[in-house]
Amino acid sequence: MLFGHLFTDILICYNQILQNFDAAIVRSDTKITAEVLAAGAGSLKVVGRAGAGVDNIDVAAATSHNVVVLNTPGGNSISACELTCILIGAMARHVVPAGQSMKEGRWDRKLYSGSELYGKTLAVLGLGRIGREVAIRMKTWGMRVIGYDPITTEAEAKAAGIEKMSLEEIWPLADYITVHTPLIPATRNLICAETLEKCKQGVKVVNVARGGIIDERAVLDALNSGKCAGAAFDVFPEEPPKSEVTKALINHPKVVATPHLGASTSEAQVRVAVEVAEQFIALNGTSSKYTTYLGVINKEALAHYQ
Repeated sequence: MLFGHLFTDILICYNQILQNFDAAIVRSDTKITAEVLAAGAGSLKVVGRAGAGVDNIDVAAATSHNVVVLNTPGGNSISACELTCILIGAMARHVVPAGQSMKEGRWDRKLYSGSELYGKTLAVLGLGRIGREVAIRMKTWGMRVIGYDPITTEAEAKAAGIEKMSLEEIWPLADYITVHTPLIPATRNLICAETLEKCKQGVKVVNVARGGIIDERAVLDALNSGKCAGAAFDVFPEEPPKSEVTKALINHPKVVATPHLGASTSEAQVRVAVEVAEQFIALNGTSSKYTTYLGVINKEALAHYQ
């Protein structure tokens, strides 16, 4: 596949601009819609997402125009994993509100007494790269790690120190639940009022994956009732948040909220940029060094050029 011109995150008039480019690299904010793809039809051959997931790209429309869509699913794994672990620890020890009380001149030592992670059970839903990395790290803190994934085998889970279980087995056992799945119909509202009812009293939940996997209204209600003892959110269904429910969740005293920082490290940004560029070079078929493009989402479009 040969392409000579590259379009990278130009946010103005890109419907027209794309007609002059063979390839585009975008991050999470830029939306490659059916309209945009139609404007680039005949010239645009590949869209690369510098990061994990392709929620902002209309993959079906791209495929219909023979546009290859790829991402860099491993590029930000460590950064997202580390933020997840930090948020779990922050909830256990009330780091955020305790720090804020100090800034306000208070010494609320008794108010912010926390709990150990040692001996607690962490449920990891989604055992891909990030989920497994989280499990490995939290095992070293002495947590029991259980997990669910419809694709990962029991042997693969065991290699990361995870006891693979069904969702129905997981709900009543978990002290903490962290989600690491894509946002697809099967995972939307994976954690909802119904599933929270099956959980332990005082369960804590974390979402550093995709907004919408956890039902925000359900968690807000569970926090207010005491069923849920804490929540940490780095991602939201709408970013920046505008929903009154989301705003109420962010402002809840038992919630730690961050503005989609999962991949926001200097190392991850370099890594995803390099990985998407290497895959573009591999697709071009002119390099003996770069020959793989494992991030391709729609292989049927790729077949058009082979």
